[in-house]
Amino acid sequence: MALLPIFLGFLAALIGGLYLLGVFRQRRPGEPPLDKGLIPWLGHVLEFRRNTLKFLERMIKKHGNVFTIQLGGFYITFFQDPLSFGALVKESREKLDFNEFAMHLVQKVFGYKADKADHSILQNSSNKHLKGDGLEVMTQSMMSNLQNLMLNTMGSSTDEKTWVEDGLFMYSYNIVFRAGYLSLYGNWPHKSEGGEEKAKAKDRAESEALFYEFRKYDQLFPNLAYGVLTPSGRMEVGRLLGYFWNTLSVQKLKIKDNISRWVWDMQQAKEEVGESESMIDRYLFVLLWASQGNTGPSAFWLLLLLMKHPEALAAVKEEVDKVVKESGQEVKRGGPLLDLTRDMLMKTPILDSAVEETLRLTAAPLLTRAVLQDMTIKMADGSEYSVRKGDRVALFPYISVHIDPEIHADPQSFKYNRFLNPDGTKKTDFYKGGKKVKYYNMPWGAGVSMCPGRFFATNELKQFVFLMLVYFEFELKNPDEEIPEIDFRRWGFGSMQPQKDVQFRYRLRL
Repeated sequence: MALLPIFLGFLAALIGGLYLLGVFRQRRPGEPPLDKGLIPWLGHVLEFRRNTLKFLERMIKKHGNVFTIQLGGFYITFFQDPLSFGALVKESREKLDFNEFAMHLVQKVFGYKADKADHSILQNSSNKHLKGDGLEVMTQSMMSNLQNLMLNTMGSSTDEKTWVEDGLFMYSYNIVFRAGYLSLYGNWPHKSEGGEEKAKAKDRAESEALFYEFRKYDQLFPNLAYGVLTPSGRMEVGRLLGYFWNTLSVQKLKIKDNISRWVWDMQQAKEEVGESESMIDRYLFVLLWASQGNTGPSAFWLLLLLMKHPEALAAVKEEVDKVVKESGQEVKRGGPLLDLTRDMLMKTPILDSAVEETLRLTAAPLLTRAVLQDMTIKMADGSEYSVRKGDRVALFPYISVHIDPEIHADPQSFKYNRFLNPDGTKKTDFYKGGKKVKYYNMPWGAGVSMCPGRFFATNELKQFVFLMLVYFEFELKNPDEEIPEIDFRRWGFGSMQPQKDVQFRYRLRL
């Protein structure tokens, strides 16, 4: 009999463990189809991580547009009907919350303990400085830094007509990331560095070193987010985070010139609420990742797709030349550098369409919300589904919107004018089942989690391509080579990256 309490205790612990592993969860009336997978607790996480796109396509084929799956201890209900996205995007934060999911993620991958005030601080600063008049200042800063990085050899004794060979992905990512970093986090002061040229050279050297380390972190990021890093990978992440927290520290920020008001205001706001300096250092790296982790890869895809489609490149080049001419400027050897203003960037509908088409094909975010209370979600066709408190809901627009042939004809093809009406205005009318689709392209997310820096990021892409077309001749080294496959590990993390680089060459036109 003495063994009976031990046995009962063991049995209770076993049942409790199985409950936590999700073994006993059953589909209730009104809930979507439930697919737990074969492995307790982990569920489908291994297949999901291996290729999110292929896995979700399989689930949609098996269950339809609404289904619940188990992923690493969480139950996530996917809603894949684009006509019903509004019900999720507009739902109140008392029921569906993005912040809880985001706070969990940033602590896991960035070592930053988020505060509930972070979202409002970010939104306020972004609305003030990454839109309207504030965006004008950011655009000018970005232009100055792009010119420092791309045109610093102009007028030098080096042979400017010599072709330079490079990988297009690394070149694009390198330039756009570094210019974006310098525009946000400031430049070395001319006075302390002994003059303008020395300060600019230090900006180039420091941003190059930062990009080199950022790429290491970037390549570890998918496994870090899924929690499957090797011990050596975890050690490397720890080293890299220490490097970023030091390089981007508040103390170093305060000795720079031209710090963006976007970064400065958020740093000040966090100081005012009493956040420790060490935690603000960590937050400054979160901002760098959020603002620059996707723009460089998007610049690569934009330039590559334009080069692979000569008619698209010619149309964009003609538009760029027209905008420069109408501004009264002339780009010539020995003349002043192009002053590319926000006003000029607003007169490029063809380039705008090419950017949007590029993002449609290559941006694949996973939009996730935490379910804060038991609730029912009503679909566009009138059907209803119950979801449970503690679960998550998710959208993967790449499948249901970006590559849906009913919404976008011939969806796998790059059509630079897809988002243009015949009269040259922006096209916003897209349909599915005879009904207008409000969310016809979602590279920036939607609702409360929509990227607050999307206007600045779009301008970064356009400025980079603008300067390439005005100042450089460039061509693919192997023009008949296939466009590289997408790195499947990065589905759901924003802008996709290629499995291999594409070689190209460039030289100054002047």
